Amino acid sequence: MDLTFLSFGHGYTAQALTPYLNDKGWRVFGTSRTKDNFSNIEKSGAIPILWGSGELRSVINETSLLLSSVSPANGSDPVLQMYGEDLKENSSQIKWAGYLSTIGVYGDTKGEWVDESSPLKPSTNRGIARENAEKNWLKYKFLPTHIFRLGGIYGPNRGPFQKVLQGKAVKIVKPGQVFSRIHIHDIVQTLLASISQPKPYSIYNLCDDNPAPPQDVLSYAAKLLSVEQPPTVSFEDADLSEMARSFYAENKRVSNKLIKSELGIKLMYPDYKAGLDNLLKEAQ
Repeated sequence: MDLTFLSFGHGYTAQALTPYLNDKGWRVFGTSRTKDNFSNIEKSGAIPILWGSGELRSVINETSLLLSSVSPANGSDPVLQMYGEDLKENSSQIKWAGYLSTIGVYGDTKGEWVDESSPLKPSTNRGIARENAEKNWLKYKFLPTHIFRLGGIYGPNRGPFQKVLQGKAVKIVKPGQVFSRIHIHDIVQTLLASISQPKPYSIYNLCDDNPAPPQDVLSYAAKLLSVEQPPTVSFEDADLSEMARSFYAENKRVSNKLIKSELGIKLMYPDYKAGLDNLLKEAQ
């Protein structure tokens, strides 16, 4: 029987992963809470399936591999809350489970480096919720769970170029502030490497080699596009949403050494310049 891969919350990362799984002969099912997103799921090569449906429970019965990118809600993990018992009943056939988390669980280190062994000190509500979700997934010892803490994701149709071209980009400067990023293709290769060599209860940081100030990324994007540099504004004077402002509340550099040593990952895009160079080349 074909391997069945179940993706809870079939978003940007899962959609990028799906073609590689299809090429290996895996059937991919992607969940959505509404049918509005079914066309995007189908475009990725996955079979859409409605959250809460009896059909989804039937798919769980056949699942060998699963990935969750569903955000925590109301202090709990929706997947485990709704389908934890179903997964437990079928745990003997589940060979790999992945949970996509965030480097936000580390909190603010004033720009110092963190790795997977660093203490978790999230300072935002989102980070606290993710830490709790990670703990809940790891408590389910019957599942071979792997935690992936993602930096800022960019890739095709998700990057700085559109904002720069539309004149909406603003270089917000907060001295000493850096962010860790990861190209979607490097997320995909890391997930595939983990699937091929599972190590249950492992935790991995997914970031590139070069944590960098956000204004540097916008400057480079404008340079590549040969357009005028976006205006510069100080963080204190910036008109930011509460969520956007929360990103600047934490400043850390995140190590990716473990995915290299344990999974043999060689990043395709080790810094934002390599990643943006490739995105522009692909778009031309």
